[in-house]
Amino acid sequence: MKKLVMTVVTLIVVTVFAASAFAKGPGWGRGYGSGPYYGPDERAFSQLNLTAEQTAKINALRDAYLKDTKPVQDKLFSKRGDLRLLWLQTNPDQDKILAVQKEIRGLRDQLQDKMTNQRLEVLKVMTPEQQEKVKSFRMGRGFGPGMRGGAGMNGGGPGMGMMRGNW
Repeated sequence: MKKLVMTVVTLIVVTVFAASAFAKGPGWGRGYGSGPYYGPDERAFSQLNLTAEQTAKINALRDAYLKDTKPVQDKLFSKRGDLRLLWLQTNPDQDKILAVQKEIRGLRDQLQDKMTNQRLEVLKVMTPEQQEKVKSFRMGRGFGPGMRGGAGMNGGGPGMGMMRGNW
């Protein structure tokens, strides 16, 4: 029992430190990894010659997307922690693990749907010429180098496809 309590306390402490490391939150800058989509790289926007009005609309869409997805991302982070704790038990409960994994898949699906809707709204702000330019970017990459403006899983390079080429 004492070992279990120490393990749980250690996991809580590690989670608190990890959460504070991520407290900076999303941004437009460079980043690495296959994290959630937070918006196109500003270098890609500069190639599109957006008007000030278009930029303001796209920024407003991005801010609304971030506000809308924050609770889902927080819940996803929490569920991943719950799943880790379930796996660390002496006798992991298969039914509980499968239930939490199902919840995690549902949250990921919600985020994917929200991301798709946000991308479609951003495209509506653009002129047909800008949309064609976006389509000419290499597929399978972020709207800039990588998925969050960084190296990403598939390397760098301009393109509009986030999250493994879903564009």
